[in-house]
Amino acid sequence: MQLNTSFLRLYKIPLLLILSSALFYMSFAYDLIRTDYIKLISLYTALFFMFYKLVQLNKHNIKLLTYTAFAFRAVFILAIPNLSQDFYRFIWDGRMILEGFNPYLYTVESFITKGDFPVTQAQELYAGMGNLNGSHYTNYPPINQLCFVIAGLFANKSILGSAIVMRILIIAADFGTLHYGKWLLEKLQISTYKIFWYILNPFIIIELTGNLHFEGVMIFFLVWSLYLLYTKKWALSAIVLSLSISVKLIPLMFLPLFFQWFIKQENVPLSKKIKKLIGYYSIICLTTIILFAPFYSSQFISNYSTTVALWFQNFEFNASIYYIARAIGYYFSGYNLIAYIGAITPIIVVLFILYLSLVKKQNSFIHLISAMLLALSFYYFTTTTVHPWYIATLLILSIFTNYKYPLVWSFVIILSYLAYINLNKADKSENLWIIALEYTIVYGVFIWEVFIKKKAPKALIKGH
Repeated sequence: MQLNTSFLRLYKIPLLLILSSALFYMSFAYDLIRTDYIKLISLYTALFFMFYKLVQLNKHNIKLLTYTAFAFRAVFILAIPNLSQDFYRFIWDGRMILEGFNPYLYTVESFITKGDFPVTQAQELYAGMGNLNGSHYTNYPPINQLCFVIAGLFANKSILGSAIVMRILIIAADFGTLHYGKWLLEKLQISTYKIFWYILNPFIIIELTGNLHFEGVMIFFLVWSLYLLYTKKWALSAIVLSLSISVKLIPLMFLPLFFQWFIKQENVPLSKKIKKLIGYYSIICLTTIILFAPFYSSQFISNYSTTVALWFQNFEFNASIYYIARAIGYYFSGYNLIAYIGAITPIIVVLFILYLSLVKKQNSFIHLISAMLLALSFYYFTTTTVHPWYIATLLILSIFTNYKYPLVWSFVIILSYLAYINLNKADKSENLWIIALEYTIVYGVFIWEVFIKKKAPKALIKGH
């Protein structure tokens, strides 16, 4: 009896936080309508506060934090995503492949308008994904498509069953991220509890496990690749990085940043450094080509490049600098210059990445990861579209650095779901005041950390 009393006294607050969070996650997963904005914000704010306190109070109880993180994910197992419709397209693509179709060659709409239903539950899937998604060619790379196929293999006639299979894959990827993330933190002599700013974060649990976004699988391969690179297994690192690229294309922008890591290795002849660097890039290119090869055709190249270009020149959501540029364009020209701004932005991003790769000094592996974080941040600051789940990659990179602005962004990103609240219900445009609030907070912390606050490298050392 005394043992039980001591146990409860010791774990009373953590248990209270865990049980309260579990109940809130259940409400979020099974009793939340996306347009119930007050409930959405209230639940998310409460969950974020409890997550912060859990990590803060249990830094040395890794086992408790681990069990808790995956218990929270288990809450979502039987839930249908309520903040995103993308998973309907995932199911469609997987079932298309199982039916022998190349998903990159057809839009969903091209079948539905003809009354042709090539997959089980075709009409339900099209209604779920919406006209916008159904009218475009798929842009999900081959390893992502493999995940969709696995869902189709195990649940070809059930939307919920397919969601459960995909959710299990994403949770498994989080296990991998936790495993290799802890190892890499240990190698870099950084406190291992920092991995839980990612793993236990309600943003990650809701957006990846809950809403079935496969950034989690991409991040698993990315972290694994970084671990392999740090431990000098560069060839295997290149293969794993190509797997990450074949889930989401985002890691492509990190490739130039590896230049200094190879060239600045000590006690290695320059010729050998260059040979390794070329070998690294060659393996990534070759592996990625092999993974895309089963879907290759001239029409695939055309469709895929057109779909990717849409993200730069047609779509706009939750942007920051782009919206300012758009307003200036409206003022001088009287119309939306997204096609021009979207064409210029990638060039500016590439120039910035080349600056980080060739000019900015990288004296350690932490500096390399910091450069990756800054490169991706610059891209998101300037791009036309920033969906909430995009921030996941920033968050995982930040745990290996001193920067906290991605953690802050993972909290305020929930405001992007309020973007379409307008006093005039007939107005379907984004509420720019809400977006301005989000980015005022994010840029404020970013500017403080990057340009104002004095750097304190010792804060990275284990125990601080």
